[in-house]
Amino acid sequence: MRAADLCRRSLSSVLCKRSRLYCTDQSSRVKIFDRDLKRKQRDRAAWLMRSENSLLDAVAENILDRLEDCKKTFPAALCMGGSLEAIRRLLHGRGGIEKLIMMDTSFDMVKLCKQAEQNSPNKNVDTSFVVADEEFLPMKENSLDLIISSLGLHWTNDLPGAMIQSRLALKPDGLFLAAIFGGETLRELRIACTIAQMEREGGISPRLSPLAQVRDAGNLLTRAGFTLPGVDVDEYTVRYNSALELIEHLRTMGETNALLQTTKSLKRDTALAAAAIYESMFAAEDGTIPATFQVIYMTGWKEHSSQPRAKRRGSATVSFNDIQKQFAGDT
Repeated sequence: MRAADLCRRSLSSVLCKRSRLYCTDQSSRVKIFDRDLKRKQRDRAAWLMRSENSLLDAVAENILDRLEDCKKTFPAALCMGGSLEAIRRLLHGRGGIEKLIMMDTSFDMVKLCKQAEQNSPNKNVDTSFVVADEEFLPMKENSLDLIISSLGLHWTNDLPGAMIQSRLALKPDGLFLAAIFGGETLRELRIACTIAQMEREGGISPRLSPLAQVRDAGNLLTRAGFTLPGVDVDEYTVRYNSALELIEHLRTMGETNALLQTTKSLKRDTALAAAAIYESMFAAEDGTIPATFQVIYMTGWKEHSSQPRAKRRGSATVSFNDIQKQFAGDT
């Protein structure tokens, strides 16, 4: 009897372990954002988008400036999501790009870029357009020299996975350039919404997207398998006449809330309270309110034999003690 009980217990334990492993495999990809809602928001943004947006243009210009620092050229390039129209418009022959693929989840955004290309084409660049998702990159391995993502990847549910797919699509010594909004973005709005919800509703619910911190960016590049990773940060302060103007600007950029775990809409009195708190806490003397946008820039290369590498551990021929003595003697 005891032996039978032991057998049943051990069998039950094995089945439970297998069940847990199976469930972990199926649920390992946590969903934070509603990608279908984000696609619809970008469809709307394509209709609302201004011809020029100073914030999007500044970020795109900063990314493209990095191509001027590279001696090599990038004949085949992919620009995916985010402010891809700003990248196309400000390219101006940088990077030696001959073939450019413009990709977005939004059909209307791709259509907008295609119309803009027809009106003002990039000279000597063969541009094509694809409707696809960054989380399921439809590119062959080792097919691209350059991948650019300007303010798009922070809406992916699996950011490391999207970056790994980007690395696989790059040729050896291919370059990955990305900009994402960082955790300090819209900190003024976060504070105002939190206080308003506490006052009006007695609690808080997520209203703004969780964003990556600066310390996470380098780990993301390393985890995705990129070599020579580089990370830097810029903060942009944009001034608005009111909190409602800020929200409208976010809509034109397709940057409004797309969290899965959130209530449908903010209550009217809570929204009005948040706007009043925002203005009372942060308004300048001229009546305008600031909004902070923290942008994290990431640079990574696909591994190649020509890239510099760290020497093997223990291969040094001079010790630090000798160097310290030498400098001490010089002084």
